[in-house]
Amino acid sequence: MADSKDVNGDNQKAVPSGKNPEHASLLDSGEDFEILKDMEDDVDEDLPPLEDAGGGQKKNSVAEDAAKSDANADHPPTHPEEWLDVLGNGQLKKKVLEPGAGPNSRPQRGQNVTIHLKTSLSDGTMVEEQPDLSFTLGDGDVIQALDLTVQLMETNEKALVEAGAKYSFGALGSSSPAIPPDADLTLEVQLLSAADAPDLELMPPLERINLANKKRERGNIHYQHADYAFAVNSYGIALQITESSSRVDISQQEEEELLDMKVKCLNNMAAAQLKLDHYDAALRSCVSVLAHQPDNVKALFRKGKVLALQGEIAEAIRTLKTALKLEPSNKTIHAELSKLVKKHSEQKGAEQAMYKKMLGNPSNASVQKHRGKSSWGLSWKWLFGATAVAIGGVALSVVIAARN
Repeated sequence: MADSKDVNGDNQKAVPSGKNPEHASLLDSGEDFEILKDMEDDVDEDLPPLEDAGGGQKKNSVAEDAAKSDANADHPPTHPEEWLDVLGNGQLKKKVLEPGAGPNSRPQRGQNVTIHLKTSLSDGTMVEEQPDLSFTLGDGDVIQALDLTVQLMETNEKALVEAGAKYSFGALGSSSPAIPPDADLTLEVQLLSAADAPDLELMPPLERINLANKKRERGNIHYQHADYAFAVNSYGIALQITESSSRVDISQQEEEELLDMKVKCLNNMAAAQLKLDHYDAALRSCVSVLAHQPDNVKALFRKGKVLALQGEIAEAIRTLKTALKLEPSNKTIHAELSKLVKKHSEQKGAEQAMYKKMLGNPSNASVQKHRGKSSWGLSWKWLFGATAVAIGGVALSVVIAARN
């Protein structure tokens, strides 16, 4: 059930990847395993020039005033670029350092972009420099700070981004690059290029498999950081890649690898959907896995959990028993199954008590009925005995009379 990279086993780069500090349950491991602030001006106001000691400021001639006016027209006074509060909460701000090629050169969601990125802590400590980081804009391949700000940039533009921990690496931080927990970051970004993503139908099968795996691994990172909605999004993108039709030749082995990747994504998605309490969606994901692999223990286990959460205890117990037959030594399944069996027994006892209360106490009624039947039988026995004695006495009298 294990895979080399999973919900508990990925240790990717955090831009575009993150840290792996959490431990999920046994069946959540394996190949799958869950802004505009006020504008700020950095304006340094120069002191006014000192007047001559002789008293009075020298007056300019009309010609000098006209010359200065022309000079100001050719070179208007420059002001420091203002910060743009991207989301309006002060946690993500962008400032243009060098303008780009114009608004029409801004990238669109779904395009592949390449950037030059310098990542620093808020105290100025340089953490990492990536001269050609490529990712798909809007797919969640990188931290939110980049996904949200790069789409506001123009080609060749260089910008400074101040990102709060919420839009960077969060409470967990990252091991590579070395980002401490709850750290605010300063990012220097230059947008180098933006181009449409390749056509999946024309993509060689091996490239599709690698691309789907990359999206899945990114979903695993979101899962580790408890960003379950983002994890579901990444797994969904990976699924679309595996399910895309192909207009190029594909071998039987490549088809099997794509199917295996699809199953992994569905299993991972079910785990994240369970964390979000999306039980119907999680059940559909499990059923899809079992349609391809009926003996997939993880899918059986998660299906059992979903059914139990939906109140289908008996069906959940049957599903978990099937999983336990496939992995008899799995302690997680044992524990879940024992808990459900106990719960089911308690429910049955409660139902029986409720029925007795609704229908009265059948045991008392049966005792009374038995007593009535017993007393009736006793009176009949007494009457029969008395009759027999009377008949015997009459017969004896007749015999004696005949002898006399």
